[in-house]
Amino acid sequence: MAARLFKKERMNAVCRMSTSYPVKRLFVPNDKVSWSRPWPEYAPPNYTAPHLKNADWADPDILNAKFKWNEEDDGIDRRSYDQQELIKYDVVEGYPLNPKGRTGLAGRGRLGRWGPNHAGDAIVTRWKRLNGVKQVDAENGFPILQFIAILRSDCKKWAIPGGFANPKETSSSAVLREFFEEAINVEKQSKEIQLILKEFFTDGKQVYRGYVDDPRNTDNAWIETNAINFHDENGKYTENIALDAGDDAVDVKWLDIVREMDIYPPHYAIIEYLKNLHNIKI
Repeated sequence: MAARLFKKERMNAVCRMSTSYPVKRLFVPNDKVSWSRPWPEYAPPNYTAPHLKNADWADPDILNAKFKWNEEDDGIDRRSYDQQELIKYDVVEGYPLNPKGRTGLAGRGRLGRWGPNHAGDAIVTRWKRLNGVKQVDAENGFPILQFIAILRSDCKKWAIPGGFANPKETSSSAVLREFFEEAINVEKQSKEIQLILKEFFTDGKQVYRGYVDDPRNTDNAWIETNAINFHDENGKYTENIALDAGDDAVDVKWLDIVREMDIYPPHYAIIEYLKNLHNIKI
C-alpha cells in the first residue's frame, strides 16, 4: 500500500477515499486530480466544521481576514514543503489550492488553518533485542526495527506520535512536545532517566518534511509534517523508560516494523522513508 501511494496518479488517494466528513466527497478520477488538468464542471461540496467558527486556535473565515500566503504570517507558518524543499502553492480567488491536486471537497474541513496545517512527528526507534541480542526477521534476515507507537483514540489505529504546531511554534518544537504528551510522561520518570532523555533527544535526523495524504485534507486545507527520527542504536537510552499514553492516545507500545503493518494509513509513507534511512529492505 505504501509504495502505491507514492505514484503520481495516486496522489491524495487516502483523502479522496475518505468518509470522515458528514458530506460526501465528489469522486475525482486519477486522471483529473491535478489542477493542471482542465475540469470546468468540477464543483465539489464545501464543508468547514461549525466548531471552527468560534475556536480561538483556528483561522477566521477566509472572507474576513487577510492572509499572507506562502509566507510567515504573524507567527503562523503558511509556507509549504515538498520533501524538505520550499514550494509555492497557488491561490485562486483568495483560496489556497492543495498542491497535490483535487480532493473532491472544498472548504477547510476540520482543520484549523487554511492552506498548510503544520505538524510534527517524533519517530523514536531502536533495534529489537532479546537478552541483548538483535532479533532478525525470519523471512529476510534483516534486523527488526521498532518504533514507539500510540493507539489513536479517533480511529483506533497504531500511529507515530505527533500533532499540530501551535502559533509561534516551529514544527520541530512541536515534535517533542507532542511526543511527551502522548507517549512519555517525563515527570513520572526518575531524575536519572530524565537526564538520559534530555541527552537522547538532542540528536534527531529529519526523515521527511512535506505533504501528508490525510483523510482530513481538502482542496483548501491540508496537513504537512516534519518527521524526525531519534534512533537508539545500542538500546541504552530507551531500555528503562516507562511508556505512558496520554492526550489523544489510548495506548502506547514498541511496534515492530514488518512487511505487513496495520497502522494509520497516512503514516505508511513516512515509515517507508524511515526504512530507507536505516537501509531496511522489506
